[in-house]
Amino acid sequence: MSDVVIIKEVVDECYDTKTFRFDWDADARPGQFIMVWVPGIDEIPMSISGIDGREKSITVKAIGDATRAIHGFVAGDRLRIRGPFGNGFDLSKGELLIIGGGVGAAAVMPAIAQTGADAIIAARSERDVIMDSVASSRSKNVWIATDDGSRGFHGNAVQLMKERVREKHYDCVVACGPEVMLWFTFKACQELGLECQLSLERYMKCGAGVCGCCVMDDSRICRDGPVFDSEKLSRLTEFGVAKRDECGRTVKFR
Repeated sequence: MSDVVIIKEVVDECYDTKTFRFDWDADARPGQFIMVWVPGIDEIPMSISGIDGREKSITVKAIGDATRAIHGFVAGDRLRIRGPFGNGFDLSKGELLIIGGGVGAAAVMPAIAQTGADAIIAARSERDVIMDSVASSRSKNVWIATDDGSRGFHGNAVQLMKERVREKHYDCVVACGPEVMLWFTFKACQELGLECQLSLERYMKCGAGVCGCCVMDDSRICRDGPVFDSEKLSRLTEFGVAKRDECGRTVKFR
């Protein structure tokens, strides 16, 4: 079953990313996602970027036909959505360090809001940083990393994570971002003896575990994920190596 919601507000996060807020009576958890139908174009998965009682939000980067079409929506327009789907983050793992890379920062915002945990927001440049003000309103410690050094730490999220871990004890790293970032986050956590929970992304058609398009090894990202812990990640042979395209063909990352 799908629901129709009315967009309450549209927030420009940066030059190519917008947040869409709406009221929706659904029991959503940090780390879950919804399927958003764009009439005549596609139905796509979107992480839930805000959970505040009835008010929810998604944050959309314009990178394809469907997301560019969503960017044309304004307050008062309707969205048809399904969900929420997937497993969320387990936020009971002690002292957390939460990391969001690129538009993946949106997916970890509900976890930051719920816990007030220390956070790293990473992006290619200052103009690509999103939702840092939201994170700062809930967390005392929010660090920015940019690849080009135009804002905050000059380097990537994993490099900054290693610095922060040397200065303070953490029990678990929670992260979402590009898979190359997640792969190196996972390897760094192994070296440091830290648990991690990472939100993975794969091509999805149904969101409900039926179509099999998002299968990785023996796991369906939409039903068994998108969040996986250290133990499960260690058994995913395709993690950081390959994904499947819309036709189910394997595409190597490297």
